[in-house]
Amino acid sequence: MNAFTRLSAKGQVVVPKATRDRLGWEPGIDLELIETRDSVTLRPRRREKTLTPEQAVQIFQSLYRHEGPPVPLGEMKASARDMASGDDTFDE
Repeated sequence: MNAFTRLSAKGQVVVPKATRDRLGWEPGIDLELIETRDSVTLRPRRREKTLTPEQAVQIFQSLYRHEGPPVPLGEMKASARDMASGDDTFDE
């Protein structure tokens, strides 16, 4: 939906209430201004989320599921060393 507004002498623009309501923009929201050759776009500023260690583990576990018996730590370290040295042969 398009709307019209006016640039003030101070360089301010009012985003119409109907637009703010539709987008869920509350007073104080941080907006990112993206400039193109002949226009600008406003969007909510994206913030990097900080995860707790527990959240990071939960996300990692949801991405990777090991099928089979546990692999001993020594075997994992040896495999990592082999991969780092360029030995890309795999023992099955």
